[in-house]
Amino acid sequence: MAKTLIAFFSRADENYFGGSMRYIEVGNTEVAVGKIRELIDTDVFKIEMKKPYSKEYNPCINEAKADKQANARPELVSLPESIDEYDTIILAYPNYWGTMPMAVFTFLDAFSFSGKTILPLCTNEGSGMGSSEGDIRKTCAGADVKKGLPINGSSVGSSKPQIEKWLQANGLI
Repeated sequence: MAKTLIAFFSRADENYFGGSMRYIEVGNTEVAVGKIRELIDTDVFKIEMKKPYSKEYNPCINEAKADKQANARPELVSLPESIDEYDTIILAYPNYWGTMPMAVFTFLDAFSFSGKTILPLCTNEGSGMGSSEGDIRKTCAGADVKKGLPINGSSVGSSKPQIEKWLQANGLI
């Protein structure tokens, strides 16, 4: 029987919303993951950095930019023992500097995704998927990377219909 895993990176604290800053207790990507879980039965793994970025937005984006420029692989709190039992991975993340946060690359580098289907979901404030779909293809040799779903973070609360349509289009509903 096919099994699905959601692996996601999300950041709460001070975030950018359509021109202004706002503190949130649950990150936009994690909100989207909650909507997916309302629609399908799936296991979930949260990608967490051992040394998280700053709680304030501007220092956070500067730290993320420095990690991207250095092609860093931040150490994670933990990793799943294996992803062998999963056929499909929903990979959810915010758009950081035109791609995924480097912690997501750390996660991807830890496993072979050959023969697996990856469904990318990217929360953003207007920058869409960036280069993340291509970056996933380069990083996950042998995976079938499907068209991603960009979700505007400011409207993630009302994103369930578009998430449902995307999951249906990819055969998960």
